[in-house]
Parts: sequence; structure tokens; C-alpha cells
Amino acid sequence: MTEKPKWLVVQCAALGWNLFDSENPELGGMNFSPLTPVTPEVTCSAQASFRTAAPAAEHGMIANGLYHRLLRRPLFWEQSSSQVAGPRIWDDFRKQGGTVGMMFWQQSLGEDVDLVVSPRPIHKHSGGMIQDCHTYPDDLYDRLCAKIGRSFNLMHYWGPLASKKSTEWIVAATKAVLEMEDVRPDILLTYLPHLDYDTQRNGPDHPKAALAFQQSDAYLRELREAAEAKGYQLLVWGDYAMHKVTGPAIFPNRALRNDGLLGVRHIKGMAYPNLFAARAFAMADHEVAHIYIPDDADIEPTRELLAGLDGVDRVFRRSELPELDHPNSGELIAFATPGRWFAYPWWSDPKEAPDFATHVDIHNKPGFDACELFFVRRILAGQRHRQRRRLPYAVPPRDPRDAPPGSAPPGRTGPQNLHLLSDLACTR
Repeated sequence: MTEKPKWLVVQCAALGWNLFDSENPELGGMNFSPLTPVTPEVTCSAQASFRTAAPAAEHGMIANGLYHRLLRRPLFWEQSSSQVAGPRIWDDFRKQGGTVGMMFWQQSLGEDVDLVVSPRPIHKHSGGMIQDCHTYPDDLYDRLCAKIGRSFNLMHYWGPLASKKSTEWIVAATKAVLEMEDVRPDILLTYLPHLDYDTQRNGPDHPKAALAFQQSDAYLRELREAAEAKGYQLLVWGDYAMHKVTGPAIFPNRALRNDGLLGVRHIKGMAYPNLFAARAFAMADHEVAHIYIPDDADIEPTRELLAGLDGVDRVFRRSELPELDHPNSGELIAFATPGRWFAYPWWSDPKEAPDFATHVDIHNKPGFDACELFFVRRILAGQRHRQRRRLPYAVPPRDPRDAPPGSAPPGRTGPQNLHLLSDLACTR
């Protein structure tokens, strides 16, 4: 009788190969090796590729957000699993009776798995928020809170108060699930976010980033001990690396507005984009911007305009990028030069800033905003962030130190481009 494989898969946000000692790439008692990253190197795209073994051109998660053409509205960090197209790497494994769980993975709500834990707050109509987590089984969150002794604090997960406390809760919850015989899955995917915060706020060479990396060692040792005690093997991987910013942000929507391609509505002095009439709109996500253009006649003029902006490396038609050739992608896709990044604002005068601009509001903002990690709104003043992610096509030739890593237990070589995941669909 064959035994089902048991794996604890840990994704560490911002765990870049550049953080390791290349002569001794060890963390948490495990040996690491660099991985070939997906395009783009952002959380939602990387996780979607992990669970489908497919590029964004197939699964459709071309960024941390999607522009919904029927609604003419970009939506970031939406959690429905239906956004990720294609079969999962564990489908055959589950058909054979294996069980799978996902903890704090993006786009996990409604996923066909046996256990889910995901933040799911209630935003009150009068303002404010009721913090909560969505779980399957339904009573799992209450059980976890009782076991850990406190609830999950979303303020520690993103925003100016984001810290290692979020990872501490997730580590405790992951260990608790491994102890629960009635719900413990054969394959458990979990997520450690804390390294992202200080590498992003301060840069990968800052002492605070080094401290966060050291903290990762302790968390991984803790998870490894818990996993091995229950007969699980451990696989750890990173989704992207961080590097320093070398210049100011790029504002494609300002350029589109100034050229008459993007209009705004002024409401009480604030400028909101009129996407229903827009001839072009840029959905900015780190070093990549997807530009959505309803009329083909506007594609080449828009391409010429954006290609001329300081900090823009290349502007491609979607069909020119096989990895991103999906209907969810923009008609044009722009990449920043090394050390530069795209920001979503279409205004220059701070008085025109929409009401959401100065708040943590990941669902209403039509682009990623790393300024939410700070109390000071640097983006409105046009100041630089200290660092930003680098994507593979933004910086040719790419420095291998920007690759994310993967792990293997002692005595094994690291996974080669996550080929080790084939074990998830096999019995041994």
C-alpha cells in the first residue's frame, strides 16, 4: 500500500536570493538554491503559477489586480479563486484521496481544497472595519483563535503597522492546523509575509531587512520542527527579490491625462478618473504597467507617448510578450528601467488627490501603492521610495541575485524550478 506524500509548502514574501550568503545559502536549517522566476514577479502571479504550473498567459493573473473591461474598473487583491484559470497541480492527488489546504494564499476563496484560512474583514457602510478571517471548515478560525489566544490583526498584515506579528500569528496557526487530526491536510500551503515589509520600506541592504531575514530563520526552524514531528516534508520558496530604487516614480496616467487620453471628473475639488470615456488607462503594479486602450487607433500614439517617459525601458504590445499574452493584459505593457517603478496617480496637485489616496485602501486604489507602508504620504510629494521590486523583463540582462530561492531539506539539492512539486500529484 502506497503512502500519500505529506508536504508543508511555505512561501516567504520577498525572500530573494540576494539576501543569502551565496557560499552558504542556508536558512532555517535548509539549503537553498535560486529559482527561475515567473513573469511578473508579484505575489498573485507567482502563487497562481505555483498552483497551476502555468504562466500568466494561461492562468490569467497578470498582476496583483485585474482590469475588468466590462466594468471598466481595475480591482486589486480580490480573493475569488475563479480568477485563476486552469487545472491545479494537486487535482490528480485529490482524486486519489489526498487532501490540500491553503493558509493566507491569495485567490483562495472558493478554491476546491479541503482547508482555507484567509483574511476577510467586513467593511462597514458607516466607515471602519470588522476584522475577521474566512475559513473552511467554518469553525476553524474560532478554533485557531482559541488555540493561539488572540485573533488575527489585519493591521499587522499590511499598512504602516505591518510587522512580524502577522507572521507570528500565521506560524502559530499553521502549527495548530498540523496538530488538528480532523482537518490536517496532506499538503498544506502557507505564507510568511513579514520579510516584505522592511525590505520594501528600507531596501534589501538595510539592517532592518537583515533582521527580518534572521527572523525568517527562526520561523522556518519552528515550522520545520512542527512539520517533521507530523511526518511532513518542508518546501520553502520565495516569489520575488527586492532591490534599491535609483530614481523617482514614473507616472504614466499623468502623461495620459496631459495628452488628453485620460479624462477626470472633479468632485469637491478631487480628481477621479473617468474610465468610461478613457482612451487609455495605465494599471500600475511595481515595475510593470498594463495600459488598456479600447480603440486600436490609439495604441501606437499611446505607445510612443509612454516610451518617451523618463524611466520607461520598453513598451510592448501584448502579443510581443508570450508570458503575458492573455486577454486580461493591457493592449500595451510597459516595463520600467532598473531602479524605477510605476505609480498610479493621475494628478500632480495634492489638492486633487482622491479621498482614498491618503489612506490604506487596497481595493479602491486602481494600482498598487507601497506608500501604504508609511504614515508619511511620500508619493503625493513626488519623493522616492527607497526600493522596489524588479521584474525579469525590466532589466535585461537580469542579475541572478534578483532571483527568488527555493529550499530543500538537508542532504538534498534544492528544487530545480519547482520540479519537486511533481511529488504533490504522485504517491510514493
